[in-house]
Amino acid sequence: MKLCLTPALLLPALLIPAACLSEPPASVPTLPIVTAGRAPGMLDESLRNETTAAIERALDWLAARQKDDGSWSNPRFPALTALAARAFATRTDARSRQVTGKAVRFILSCARDDGGIYCDLPGQKGGGLSNYNTAICMTTLAAVGDPALTPTILKARSFLAGTQHFGADDYRGGFGYDAQTQRAYTDLLNTYYAIEAMHATAGAEDSRPKSEKKADIDWTETVRYIERMQNPPSAGTNEAGGFFYKPGESKAGTTTNSEGRVVLRSFGSMTYAGLLALVYANVTRDDVRVRSAFDWATKHWSLEENPGMGQEGLYFFYFVLGRGLAAYGQDLIPVPADELLNWRAEVARKLVGIQKVDPATGHGYWVNGLGRFWENDAVLTTSYATLALMGL
Repeated sequence: MKLCLTPALLLPALLIPAACLSEPPASVPTLPIVTAGRAPGMLDESLRNETTAAIERALDWLAARQKDDGSWSNPRFPALTALAARAFATRTDARSRQVTGKAVRFILSCARDDGGIYCDLPGQKGGGLSNYNTAICMTTLAAVGDPALTPTILKARSFLAGTQHFGADDYRGGFGYDAQTQRAYTDLLNTYYAIEAMHATAGAEDSRPKSEKKADIDWTETVRYIERMQNPPSAGTNEAGGFFYKPGESKAGTTTNSEGRVVLRSFGSMTYAGLLALVYANVTRDDVRVRSAFDWATKHWSLEENPGMGQEGLYFFYFVLGRGLAAYGQDLIPVPADELLNWRAEVARKLVGIQKVDPATGHGYWVNGLGRFWENDAVLTTSYATLALMGL
């Protein structure tokens, strides 16, 4: 739903201009949708029913593809199982409990003596992606809410905290894939997942034995690292406030600003990940870094692409977009053409509309035709989309 932009409606989200940011800071049928009007910031009953039906179709599809050992997709990367399991983790029906239980057993089988939850893959660049897998797995274990999982979560917290980089370089304060296996750098994606995991599992520290040292990350250094991935005002009005991948690199490439200077391009998925990372780090929505990220996101609003990246990383973009806007606390967002947008309804309509339905089973899934960032893996993209819909 789009509404006329009025000062009264916009007042709770007055934006600080990006210039105030301190330096540096497949051919399968889809289902048609018919929806009626809805209240601002909410899904009307018809769209809510359509969304619920899409979620159930996706859960049916995922459940049918869980392997006997509890895993999904590539078992060498337990994060793929953890993301799929998260869609079932908080549900109480018998099937969901069974699916979750099998997935948890698989995830625990990947837990290592050092506290990490990953598989050792010698010879592969990035190894077993130890930070990525551990962070996603421990976040899912926390969502399950079983006290019996607390010891595993505590060990994972200690492992993850121990991987924070403290070198005297631009990577300081961040997290990467695996410092020992040709991916020594840190990046915003891994840092976002690490921050989310430490935020989601903080309460577990209350159960840590007094004889053990509590585990946490250096949040101040983490926020400083995140700042380095946010484009400053000098990058130009089209890039300022948005985020890129890691020091010196944007997956969206570079552009030349109005002053003729080559700068790293901001792009959608990393901007929402950066916004979420700041919120998880307890940076308030009134902080210029948070508001500038929100400002960039609304100026570049689109659900047809991952802004700056086209179709690449599209489903991860949907995954972090909804969570980022919900964490920011804005039900209606200003978009170009002086309108306020009910983003929840727009996301719901988009994802329901592009869900593919298997005519033989009625199960539903999503997949990206482009394979970058593993998004040709339908388990991964279906997990992203399902969790995005469940968060609306």
